[in-house]
Amino acid sequence: MTGRPLSVLFLTRYPVEGASSRYRVFQYLPHLRALGVECTVQSFMDGALYRLSQKPGRIGAKLVATGFALLRRLWALRHWRRYDSLYLQRELFPFGPPLIERWLKRRGAVLIFDYDDALFIAKPSRYTPLATLLRAPGKTREMFRLADCTVAGNDWLRDVARAEGGRAETVEVAEDITRIPARAPRDAAGPVTIGWLGSPSTVKYLHLIAAPLARIAARHPDLRWEIMGGGAFAMPGVPWQLQDWSLAAEGAALARYDIGLMPLPLEDWSKGKSGGKARSYMAAGVVPVVAALGYNLELIRPGETGFLCATAAEWEDTIERLLVDPALRARVGRAARAEVAARFAPARQAQRLCGLFHDIRDRRKEVR
Repeated sequence: MTGRPLSVLFLTRYPVEGASSRYRVFQYLPHLRALGVECTVQSFMDGALYRLSQKPGRIGAKLVATGFALLRRLWALRHWRRYDSLYLQRELFPFGPPLIERWLKRRGAVLIFDYDDALFIAKPSRYTPLATLLRAPGKTREMFRLADCTVAGNDWLRDVARAEGGRAETVEVAEDITRIPARAPRDAAGPVTIGWLGSPSTVKYLHLIAAPLARIAARHPDLRWEIMGGGAFAMPGVPWQLQDWSLAAEGAALARYDIGLMPLPLEDWSKGKSGGKARSYMAAGVVPVVAALGYNLELIRPGETGFLCATAAEWEDTIERLLVDPALRARVGRAARAEVAARFAPARQAQRLCGLFHDIRDRRKEVR
């Protein structure tokens, strides 16, 4: 990788608080800079708009804040020619067709489109119908064709992009174990904590395994049940303790978990998930018990780094087995953390991105 330094403008959807932007862009920046890539970042949402977007209602305030966000993004694009690549994390704008993207492409901009979710599947906003109306479901598929390269979070997402005729490569999501302390050894006689970490938009999937969880809770009244980031949530028969998510508190929450849950619905949307929740559990040494579909099948080695469940009986039997066998929990937790350290280090994934940036620039030079 020789020649003048690469310069990339990263255009993220969220500030660092947003999981997809934090995992797909922000965590790589120090490693990319160490590799000689000049990185500039502009987030469509600032911190205030991000916090506002997580709340229902307040449509007027959201419209005003979104208008300012639109102006900030357009201002960031005024010097687009200074950059070798424009790295679009999820999209340039969260609404409407890709008009600006088409304009940039016609004028010679190098566009890299990054996505780690099945954005081409239309799903209504949980916060406001207005957001649903402003979405353009076909935009993602058009971006596959417009972009010089699509960077996908898993192979299924990559293959969907390739089927549209575009170049696409997989860069699995990294997880930095240095930011998540390893769980301290547990007293085998102490209470076991079953946890879930996520957002209000996905906590509803816990209802998919409500029956086995309620039976387990009835048999083990001393269990602790914790949810972080799920908002207001309740489940009959399971005494969930709720905590708001924050980046600062995430590590402490994971340190309390013994078993981490990740149920998913049996649908194509789930195939687009890139294992972020399970990987966070693994990085902390928490035993992941996850839905047996999609990328989870590539992420988890059953019985070694976690467990895969397809039926209610499998969920119940697996959790029960873990509850009564602290040695098994300890062994799988250690192996899971070691797997993340070896396979998903941010420096390793940043090296992969850096190679893509250079390859894309070199190919453009050849065309010219």
